[in-house]
Formats: sequence, C-alpha cells, structure tokens
Amino acid sequence: MEPETKPAGGVPDDLERYRAPIESLLRNVIRLGRFQLDFSIRAGEPSDDVEAPQMVVDLSGPDAGLLLESRAELLNAIQYVVLRAARVDEELFTRIVFDCEDHRRLRIEELKLMARVAADRVRELRVPFPLSPMNARERRVVHLALRDRPEVRTESDGQGPERRVVIHPATTPARR
Repeated sequence: MEPETKPAGGVPDDLERYRAPIESLLRNVIRLGRFQLDFSIRAGEPSDDVEAPQMVVDLSGPDAGLLLESRAELLNAIQYVVLRAARVDEELFTRIVFDCEDHRRLRIEELKLMARVAADRVRELRVPFPLSPMNARERRVVHLALRDRPEVRTESDGQGPERRVVIHPATTPARR
C-alpha cells in the first residue's frame, strides 16, 4: 500500500479532493441559513492517534453560539449534511471534522476523562455504569479510551438518539 501524500496544506490527497465541494456547500448553508459565520479548512494536528481528524473545518463568528447549543446539534447536523452532500465516502467521515470554538477537542478530552472516572467506579463497585446517550463519534471515543483497560469492557446499548455506552466489569460476578 502506498503512503498517503500530503500537499502543501497538509491535508492528505484522498481528503483534499473534497475541499472544494465542502467549501461550496458550506458557503451556501451559511448564506441560505443567514448565519453570521466564517470558516476555514486546515489540516488536523499531527498525532499518533489513528482516530485524530486529518481535515478540520473551523467555524467562527457571531452565530458560533447557535452551533454549540443543545450539545452542538446544529454543528453536528451541518457537518453531516455537508459531508453527505459533498459525497464524502462514509469511511472518511471520521477523518473530517467540523469544529467551532475548539468544542470538539474539549469534548473529546471531557469524554476521555468521563470514561476513566466511570471505569474506575466500575472497577471498584463491580457494577455496570451506563453513560448518557451520545452520537456515534462520541461513543467511539469512549470505547477507544477504555480499550487498554483490561478490568472493564464497553458496549453500546439502545437505539437511535438514546444509544449509549455501558461500561461493565471485565468479568461479571456470578448471580446468586
């Protein structure tokens, strides 16, 4: 398999081809939605984490707060609609992220901390601990944050918007 090449902007070639459609679609969403927003597209931060995004669409401006209300539902919706409309291959969705006021990075750190604290509780009390409902990307962060913790295991439970991660002891004690 050939190594990915990165143009001067630092975004891998397989993602760079989506830049123009993403820019065009996002410009239209902002204009037609009458949002007061600006955006820029940049390469993701270099990381050893294979889950780290390689293309980041940063949104900013007076309406940034709207994007972050209700657990960033509008930011998530715009990301999903733009990536689908740009016909980005679904397997590339995790490599492109839309962010606003560093929300994504802060949320990932929060999720990792929450996962560690919950795993410690499960280890001590030996009872499963369900987390709040999350979207697929956030659930993945929790699963990956705990993958090297042999004393616990994670599974997703529920349907649709109620889907959540449940952290279990690695071995469940026998019922009496």
